[in-house]
Amino acid sequence: MQMVYNSDSFVVVRFEMAQPAGGDGDGVVADGLGRGGFEIVDKLTRKEIFLDGLLAESFSHGVQALADSLGDAEGAGPEAFDEFIAGYTVLAQQPVVAH
Repeated sequence: MQMVYNSDSFVVVRFEMAQPAGGDGDGVVADGLGRGGFEIVDKLTRKEIFLDGLLAESFSHGVQALADSLGDAEGAGPEAFDEFIAGYTVLAQQPVVAH
């Protein structure tokens, strides 16, 4: 588990989970990749969503593109990250519950 983003509006945490292989028990598939995803917490609506599979891959590529543009004179700022993340949180249905 790794926190990758934290703002006044959102927290994004990346999870890496071992995926069972074909019986060798090491938790790594043949191509060496595990399974994982991103949990996004919308602090304003107090809802969360977990992205995995193709949706997580799409999210990761989008975040990387924004991060790559940070060095540009007209690059993305924190507002651009929040706007991008907000596009995924419209799917959030799970309320955040503190234990």
